[in-house]
Amino acid sequence: MKIALVHDYLVQYGGAERVLEIFQELYPYAPIYTLVHDPSAMHGKFAASRIYTSFLQKMPFSRKHHRLFPPLMPLAIEQFDFSKYDVVLSDSSSFAKGIITRPETLHICYMHTPMRYAWDDCQKYTEDFGFPGLIKKLVPFFMSPIRLWDRASADRVDRIIANSQFVAKRIQKYYRKDSLVIHPPVNVSQFYRSETRGDYFLMVGRLIAYKRHDIAIEAFNRLKLPLKIIGRGPEYDRLKKLAGPTIEFLGRVPEEELPKYYAECRGFVFPQEEDFGIVAIEAMASGRPIIAYRGGDIVEHMEEGVMGEYFDEQTPEALMKAVERFDESKYDPGYIRSKAGIFDKELFKATIKGYVEEAVREHLQKRTRLWN
Repeated sequence: MKIALVHDYLVQYGGAERVLEIFQELYPYAPIYTLVHDPSAMHGKFAASRIYTSFLQKMPFSRKHHRLFPPLMPLAIEQFDFSKYDVVLSDSSSFAKGIITRPETLHICYMHTPMRYAWDDCQKYTEDFGFPGLIKKLVPFFMSPIRLWDRASADRVDRIIANSQFVAKRIQKYYRKDSLVIHPPVNVSQFYRSETRGDYFLMVGRLIAYKRHDIAIEAFNRLKLPLKIIGRGPEYDRLKKLAGPTIEFLGRVPEEELPKYYAECRGFVFPQEEDFGIVAIEAMASGRPIIAYRGGDIVEHMEEGVMGEYFDEQTPEALMKAVERFDESKYDPGYIRSKAGIFDKELFKATIKGYVEEAVREHLQKRTRLWN
């Protein structure tokens, strides 16, 4: 069985890239097709992989500013040739699902989300990522054709896997297609409980606008409580200016040191709406309670008052009230960690492998019936 992997773009290392890593572990001889690849941003990940890129790779600024090129991405992704493959396994939050394959080729897409800037608020997208003024004015004119392409491209996929129930509902709403939920992998065994406890709250993740570090910083400034922030990103300078003396930016922490910060925090702060928040699951795997905005996939995993506290508006005031309700003594670390087991990396590998094998069998049976 000849299999290929397809990924939107390899320009940062995050949750989607962790999924691709698992796919590569399962199918080590499968090449990776992607629109753009920036090795310098990947911290050595996929260095030994066979990677094929689109014509966008040679365009100026594409590796550092790939978000400027959505109008060209449908054409770029459609120009890859998959005629020699029996199975294509894509993981996508935008364009990778839009590849063109032969009728004989089985295309399975692991969908992180339907294309957010097509179906949600494209004006907010341009604000969040700091586009120049001219680009902000042009983006709405490109969204209608991109939206039409995105809807049509979803019909090219034979099977869709969603990363959460939250995303499965969005897939049904925008694409009118069913999907099976298989949660992304978390290296649960890397994280641990600790009897040692610091006095700080913790946030982990890229410093980008939708993750709402700003409301957490304002809330903890006013509460005068210590908050450690791990991660880097384009919002760093703005957030640093907002931060008072109790806020500490730690930048990118080595993977081997990260579990200690989780294990020893008082609680984990999660003010964003995520399709699947891996960092929240890492906090659970460390037995730590979470203070979370009641939106996205987190409501599928966290029991209010038992594993942490929710707040209902993305404002500093709402977050402050949740922090004030937070009582570290009433949350059972052992119970919280037990809820992270279903996201274990090895379980994900076994589930995906079994799903692909069953899908291939059914695909071959269907082809046989058609030939007969």
